[in-house]
Amino acid sequence: MPRSALSKRTVIPATDRPFATSASNNSLSAWVTAFRSVRAETERRAAPLSAEDQVIQSMPDASPTKWHRAHVTWFFEQFLLRPFAPNYRVFDERFAYLFNSYYVAAGPRKARPQRGLVTRPTAAEVGAYRAHVDAAICDLIETIKNLSEIVPIIEIGLHHEQQHQELLLTDILHAFSFNETHPVYDAGWQWPQTQGEDAGAGTVIDGVHKIGHADKSFCFDNEQPVHEVLLQPVRLSPLLVTNGEWLEFVADSGYATPTLWLSDGWSAVESQHWDAPGYWSNIEGVWHSMTLGGLRPVDPALPVCHISYYEADAFARWAGKDLPTEAEWEVAARSGALVDPYGVVWQWTRSAYTPYPGYKPAPGALGEYNGKFMVNQMVLRGSSLATPAGHTRPTYRNFFYPATRWQFSGLRLAAYEN
Repeated sequence: MPRSALSKRTVIPATDRPFATSASNNSLSAWVTAFRSVRAETERRAAPLSAEDQVIQSMPDASPTKWHRAHVTWFFEQFLLRPFAPNYRVFDERFAYLFNSYYVAAGPRKARPQRGLVTRPTAAEVGAYRAHVDAAICDLIETIKNLSEIVPIIEIGLHHEQQHQELLLTDILHAFSFNETHPVYDAGWQWPQTQGEDAGAGTVIDGVHKIGHADKSFCFDNEQPVHEVLLQPVRLSPLLVTNGEWLEFVADSGYATPTLWLSDGWSAVESQHWDAPGYWSNIEGVWHSMTLGGLRPVDPALPVCHISYYEADAFARWAGKDLPTEAEWEVAARSGALVDPYGVVWQWTRSAYTPYPGYKPAPGALGEYNGKFMVNQMVLRGSSLATPAGHTRPTYRNFFYPATRWQFSGLRLAAYEN
């Protein structure tokens, strides 16, 4: 069954590759086109939002839309224009402090929880900043003598911006969820269609397999090196867990049964008063969910979304099954055994986010991109309906803290053949 057609403002499922992802491609026109395409997508996603929408920060883990737009621009200015464009004129030296994120080696930065206090520069001034940097980057690509020297930085900058394109949507949805008028990001927004038919019990996978990114296309450093894993016989569910199945969990007192939960998970249930997935609300006996299209009734046929690792783990225990490891997920995805592995919801695994054997981060500030976060977080695999086109691959390792549920996160189950 094909995915549904989405409205102009709705994210395209990540099935196509909008730009060249091989660092060996040194075509000037290809990289200018790629750069302009990705930068335009950020502005397309921000376009439905007012200036007031763009400044709000609803929690420390989220960032304002305006900040996302400026930060990805600072990234190109900091790591491409400053070192490689000797005639470049910095747009505003103060922006390096305001829009650095966590690159300690690049200098001091505004505290993350205070990004929503930055009312100036305005959203329009951020737009001027983006235009200034865009022109300089295109000029650099077209005039530099050795394009191959900067291609890897262009490429990671584009993929970095795509990550923030997804965060732009997850963060604004979180902000809108606090507004009792239920703001609509896009009135035409729809969930992608999923293959909800009976897909059977799934295929058993086992034995020794190689995981990790092996070819010359782009990947982040945390997807390497390739290494072997030994899998015990396991059968992953072809289908994602649905809202209907989750409603059964809720009706069976899943959120009120402490024996189903990890200790930290139960503490989160009690302290945060969880009784359903994120953004769900019971209105006159009917469950509704806040979406990018506004408040809508929960559709039992759709995959469950906005759940934490703790909830996914509790549901798996309630169902008498397990969450897959990230290695099991990758092997199953490569084999074609999973239905809707991409473009619907990120899927929690029971794997902690740790380095692969032999992993070494890159030197300098760009080495801070992934490696220093490899503790206390859990891995999600796949991609979501908010993931931009071209940003999906079976080796991609997303990671969040186990209580996180403002992402488009769901699950599929695994059963061991013991």
